[in-house]
Formats: sequence, structure tokens, C-alpha cells
Amino acid sequence: MTAEEREAQIKNMLAQAPHPDSVWVFGFGSLIWNPAFHFAERRVARIHGFHRKFCLWARAGRGSPESPGLMLSLEAGGSCTGVAYRLAAGTEMTELDVLWRREMATMAYRPVWTLARTPDGPAHVIVFSANRDHERYAPGLDHDTIARYLATGAGPLGRCCDYLFETVAHLKALGIQDRRLEALESSVREHGNPAA
Repeated sequence: MTAEEREAQIKNMLAQAPHPDSVWVFGFGSLIWNPAFHFAERRVARIHGFHRKFCLWARAGRGSPESPGLMLSLEAGGSCTGVAYRLAAGTEMTELDVLWRREMATMAYRPVWTLARTPDGPAHVIVFSANRDHERYAPGLDHDTIARYLATGAGPLGRCCDYLFETVAHLKALGIQDRRLEALESSVREHGNPAA
């Protein structure tokens, strides 16, 4: 994605904002424990119509062509509890540019607006759902297959299993239970992962 394409996409997202004076971003994976952008407020939040799933191939970052891994995305259906971040007024373009460089480099995500419920009231949030037309999209993988790729995937940014372990640990620290991810963690550790 060129700088011009990135700017145009961000401007288009902001133009669609239900409340342009209150821009929020939803974190469901690494954004929970490593947001890498500045925010003014953070809340535990739940969205409906999406669930967290390992459904994107990682052949760079935490994977490689020789040792591919899997990354989280949001799939249609169900619900997902994560963290909503409010951007400070006037910083939206700058901070979303940081986020877009990180999340949208390969266009494997599709950013959309949805409603999040938080303890302090509802907020419209940008979520990064799976781009089903992308070559990295890996639908329909079963538990054992996902666990195997998480246990063996590794690349320049580290091991895929650490991405899973960090996500589960930070969800637990926030009082968020995700049984699917916790079951995957158990399977990956049983797989004989060095971090077990």
C-alpha cells in the first residue's frame, strides 16, 4: 500500500465514522499488549457479530515460508471481548497512519466500523476483520492444525507461540476469558514447545 493509498483509506474510514468527534479502535490480539500508537483512553469492550480466530497465514513477521505460522483476525459471527482505545481529538490521522502501517501493510484485514459495549457505555470502534479475498486467508482450519502451526511458526519478529501466549496472558490480566485461545495454549505447550 502506497502512502497515498493509506491516506485515502484512512480518510474514507474517518468519513464513515458514526461519531467523528470520538474515534475508537478495537484490539483483539497484539493490539491489547502492544498497541504501538498513542491513545487517550482505554476500556475493556465487547463487540458482537465477530469472533477472534487464527485464520491468517504468517509467512513474515512471526512466520516464514519455511516455518509458516498463523495470526489472529476477526471472523463473522459470535462475539469478542478485547480492548477499545479512544484516540485524542486532532490525532486521528497521525495515529491511524501508525496503525495502518502495521495492520494494513498486506491488506489481509478489512477495516470496518462496529459498535462496542463497554462498562462506561457504547462506543463505535474500528475493527480489523479478515479479508476473505486475500491469499493469506486460511478458513476452516481445525484446532489441531492451528495448534501445530502456532507451535512451529517462527520468523524475524519471533515465534508464533509467543504471540498466542502473550495474548492469553494479557486477556487473563484484564479478566477476559477466551476458552478457545486457552485451549490452544494448552495444546501448543503439549506439542513440546520449548516455552512450555
